[in-house]
Amino acid sequence: MISLEHIAIRSGAFALSDVSFTVPGSVYGVLMGPTGCGKTTLIEVICGLRKPDAGRVLVDGRDVTHEPPGNRGVGYVPQDGAMFPTMTVRQQLGFALRIRRRPAEETAVRVEELAAQLGVAHLLDRKPHGLSGGERQRVALGRALAARPAVLLLDEPLSALDENMRGDMRDLLTRVQREHGVSMLHVTHDRAEARQVAGLLLVMTNGCVRQTDLNTLGAPCTCQH
Repeated sequence: MISLEHIAIRSGAFALSDVSFTVPGSVYGVLMGPTGCGKTTLIEVICGLRKPDAGRVLVDGRDVTHEPPGNRGVGYVPQDGAMFPTMTVRQQLGFALRIRRRPAEETAVRVEELAAQLGVAHLLDRKPHGLSGGERQRVALGRALAARPAVLLLDEPLSALDENMRGDMRDLLTRVQREHGVSMLHVTHDRAEARQVAGLLLVMTNGCVRQTDLNTLGAPCTCQH
C-alpha cells in the first residue's frame, strides 16, 4: 500500500497543500495530470528524495516520512532511467543488493533472474551507452526491483520510447506488477497509456488528487482544502 496523508510541500513559488490519496496493496495505480502540476514532486516525496513540510507517507502501513530512501521498501524508476554511466548492466541490476551488503552469490542469482525476466540477459556486460532507450528502461526497472520492494514508482517510464517500444514496455510493466505483487504508482499525462495499464486511476488538478475513471477525466475537482 502507498498512502499520502495531508502532504504539504513548498519550493519557491511552487506549493502543494493537504494532498491525500491511497494506492491499495498489489494494485497498479496511475497518477495523471498536466505538466508542472506536481506529480514528480509527489513521487519524490514517497521515495524520500524530498521532505514534505507537513503530512505523512505510509508504505505497507508503516510511517516512513522520516526514513531515508533505502529503508522505505520503495523501488524508483526516474523518467530518464538514471543509469550509472560506468557500470555494466550486471552491476546496475545488482547495485541495490550490494549496497545492502547481500551475499555475492545471492546477488548473482537475483541479477540472472531479473535479466531473464526482463529480456536483458544478453546485455549483462554492456554499459549504458550501448543500450537503446527501451533496453535502458528495462535495466532501470530491474534495478528498482532487485531488492524486492513492496512499492514501485515509475515517473513517465514510456515517454522516451517510440510507439512499438511503448507497447512492449506496457505489457512488461503490467506483467511485472502481477508477478511481483507490488503496489505500483505510474506517472503519466497520456490517457491512452493510463487506459492500458491502470487498475486505479488518480488525477491531479489544481493541487488536488482524486480517484476517477477515464470517462470523468474532465470533471471538476471536488476536493475540499
